[in-house]
Amino acid sequence: MALTVMKHLARLSRGGAAAVALLLAAALPQAALSQPTGAAPEARQLLKASTDFLARQQRFSVDTESSIDVVLASGQKIQFDHTARATIERPNKLRAERTGDLVDQVFYYDGKSLTLHNPDGNYYATIAAPGTLEEMLDFARERLDVVAPAGDLLYKNAYDILMQDVTSGFVVGKGVVGGVRCDHLAFRAPHVDWQIWIEDGKHPLVRKLVITTRDKLNAPQFTVVMNNWNLKPKFNARTFSFKPPRSLQKVEFVLKNTGEPKAN
Repeated sequence: MALTVMKHLARLSRGGAAAVALLLAAALPQAALSQPTGAAPEARQLLKASTDFLARQQRFSVDTESSIDVVLASGQKIQFDHTARATIERPNKLRAERTGDLVDQVFYYDGKSLTLHNPDGNYYATIAAPGTLEEMLDFARERLDVVAPAGDLLYKNAYDILMQDVTSGFVVGKGVVGGVRCDHLAFRAPHVDWQIWIEDGKHPLVRKLVITTRDKLNAPQFTVVMNNWNLKPKFNARTFSFKPPRSLQKVEFVLKNTGEPKAN
């Protein structure tokens, strides 16, 4: 159905907004058209099964491809892309490698400290960090203004975080992401719309996430596609630790809201 709709859309003129609406209405389920109040039970169950499944995984890694729209003062949108690989060992280890248009960084968290290495800039910074993955993610976001790729999904209570303030949600239908058949869900909160594609089957892993900010001009959008999930990765002693060479310059993190530098 989606492919058929796209073929029709390609033939429509710029003035065919009404026809576009009719085609989309024909493609979407009735639940989507009615925009129900509160999240539908089936949508909640699929999301809960996915977040609970990932919370049970003690070791895993995943590759992500992300794009974010930046809206200029003129209203024009500019898109930036980056890729990342996240490697996690619960309860207190993470490594995230990110490269792209605006970023080239590697994060190491070993349960005691968080280190940021910028290969292009030839520098690194290290700071003492809380002792659990969830506490570290909170600390990194609130005090360092650092957000892990799709970080909300890494929490053991990811379902509660994602569903906070949600006013409606429904199952759009089946979809395919990277050749993987998925359940496509859509949710709405006061200022944000978000969609999530969850792999169909015994491994209900998230395959795609789209977040649209409704209270900003032209609704900027963030998209992340997840692939190469590995639920049995092999790690070594250096996976989550960083030993800087002497040639690297050590700098300090600046704590958010205080302006005070702090590092180990």
